[in-house]
Amino acid sequence: MNTDSKDKILNGDGSRLASAEQRLRQLGIKLPAPPEPFGIYAEAVQTGNLLFLTGMLPTAGREAKFIGRIGAELDVETGRKAAYLAAINALAVVRQHLRSLDKVTRIVRLGVSVATSGDVRDQPKVADAASELLQDVFGEEKNPSRLVYGVASLPLGTPVELEVILEVAE
Repeated sequence: MNTDSKDKILNGDGSRLASAEQRLRQLGIKLPAPPEPFGIYAEAVQTGNLLFLTGMLPTAGREAKFIGRIGAELDVETGRKAAYLAAINALAVVRQHLRSLDKVTRIVRLGVSVATSGDVRDQPKVADAASELLQDVFGEEKNPSRLVYGVASLPLGTPVELEVILEVAE
């Protein structure tokens, strides 16, 4: 694998940037089945060329893989792992809806809610794990605007929930 920087993965011949699907394979990431809704809502809604994802949680199957708050039951590194898993789930939903991650033309917005207790100020470090994965898959040129929230609790007791809005090819 040839690279000219961490975020620019080239094809084997070095001619152009790899597509999102190619990058996913090069990174050795196999997406799981998309999560099923835990209530009455759609996992993804497209209007025009915008795709809105529901709150993405760090779940596998029908179960939360991380439970607790950063600064209480969990540390920042565990929060990063939770954010990464939530981003993996987001990619799985995008692929299911669009049939290919290559149809994403831009990640418009990444909202990250981080459940914390006390005087925790490391929410951006937790959120970076999701941002890093999205950048690794889609490239730096598609980085979104981002808003990180510290909250008291999240669905299923998880430490992280992602909100993702993407621009897609029609």
